[in-house]
Amino acid sequence: MDPVALFIPCYVDQLYPAVGLATARVLERLGVKVEYPEDQTCCGQPMANAGATAAAAPLASHHLDVFEKYAQVVCPSGSCTAMVRQHYHDVLPHDPRVGTVAGRTYELCEFITDVLGLRRIEGVYPRKVAIHQSCHGLRELRLGTGSERMLEPSNKVRLLVSSLGGIQLVDLARPDECCGFGGLFSLDEAAVSGAMGRDRVADQMRAGADVVTAVDMSCLMHLDGVARRGRSPLQFLHVAQVFDAAMSGAAVPAPA
Repeated sequence: MDPVALFIPCYVDQLYPAVGLATARVLERLGVKVEYPEDQTCCGQPMANAGATAAAAPLASHHLDVFEKYAQVVCPSGSCTAMVRQHYHDVLPHDPRVGTVAGRTYELCEFITDVLGLRRIEGVYPRKVAIHQSCHGLRELRLGTGSERMLEPSNKVRLLVSSLGGIQLVDLARPDECCGFGGLFSLDEAAVSGAMGRDRVADQMRAGADVVTAVDMSCLMHLDGVARRGRSPLQFLHVAQVFDAAMSGAAVPAPA
């Protein structure tokens, strides 16, 4: 297999670099050669979401410059992957590279299941875990089946997380409800955003979770802030961090 390029979101690079490192380690343990193009920048999603398409265009064009030479691009974010896959056509409607790069860009769990063809992760993670289904991953990338769709349920993230030894997945009352972050939404509609986040944390607490995981660190950042303000003991970890800990043995308590 040709080297895979890591596409790391801005907020991961600046606030949660451990998630990027965990993603690289997980892929390498699965036999993937990983490269990190150091000249990558923001994909342009914040500008596009705000309606500033002209401001997003140069960032999108630079993203294509950086990643067009790679056969596969892997990103630990449903929303940034969805930006490239679903929205670059609107930002750069006449750039022929959009379709090529979009077709080669995968969210981490999607890459593991759809490209590597794996259905399990070898490792042990003896914790009670709730999965937060991020909106972009669920409804734009179709990483799972939304509850509003009359289809046979499937979920690529749950498939991999549930394969870990010793794990206890807890079921949420509203398993695919938005956390309320929504980028600029959390600023423009702070009261609504906070209420939605509190609802999610309350559901996770009622379910008995110790750890909440997701494919988007932005959602987990929002939920973590809500939980800390409410003095909740929940721990919020990106799915790459869960896999990394399980595969390395770091999640198994040392003998007494």
